[in-house]
Amino acid sequence: MSLPTLAVLAGGLATRLRPVTLTIPKSLVEVAGEPFLAHQLRLARRQGFARVVLLVGHLGEQIQAFAGDGAGFGLEVKYSFDGSGPRGTGGALRNALPLLGDDFFVLYGDSYLDVEARPIWDAYRNSGRAALMSVLHNKGRWDASNVIFDGKDVLLHDKSANGDPRVEWIDYGFSVFSAKSVDQWPEPDPFELSRLTRNLAERRELAGCEVTRRFYEIGKPEGLKETEAYILSRKTGAD
Repeated sequence: MSLPTLAVLAGGLATRLRPVTLTIPKSLVEVAGEPFLAHQLRLARRQGFARVVLLVGHLGEQIQAFAGDGAGFGLEVKYSFDGSGPRGTGGALRNALPLLGDDFFVLYGDSYLDVEARPIWDAYRNSGRAALMSVLHNKGRWDASNVIFDGKDVLLHDKSANGDPRVEWIDYGFSVFSAKSVDQWPEPDPFELSRLTRNLAERRELAGCEVTRRFYEIGKPEGLKETEAYILSRKTGAD
């Protein structure tokens, strides 16, 4: 079975990267000589995705002008625009549901997650849960841990729970959702996706899948430098 659509949340204001992001969206910030989105799209293709939907807001027209229909990356690329008002990550995803299908992957627009997608998809299909979160045994190494994971399910997802000694895992940022789980969320826009995942975990409807390779992100200047170094190292064959 082929992989479903990949939704990329690329509508943020990227305030931590200003002044660069006053004139270009975060997805187009240069990393290793190219807009970051180019690296994301090529990685998506290598992971086995054929269709990507970019959820855009701030300066989203520039993203559309760059990626076009995706043919240059061997993908089909579609766009979901936030519109005039803020939606939050959860609201943006709900707004894009007509383009996403019954089940879909979700990736944050500032993340570079060089892992296999197929095992995550298979774990979701076998879980019987409404959604699945990939998790890394972080123990506070790369960011504040926010997940309790029992090897099968995410029992807690709470960004404020880092003081709990059981919170050793972190949301990796590469998840699978059923459209129903997003569509039935009762809160109006704007709302953050983390509110939905926290509720799903409380209801034992959020499966987990462990990944072991660290995440990279460009949301902060130091993260951008690390991501660029990693991408350059992969180009030269280093790991």
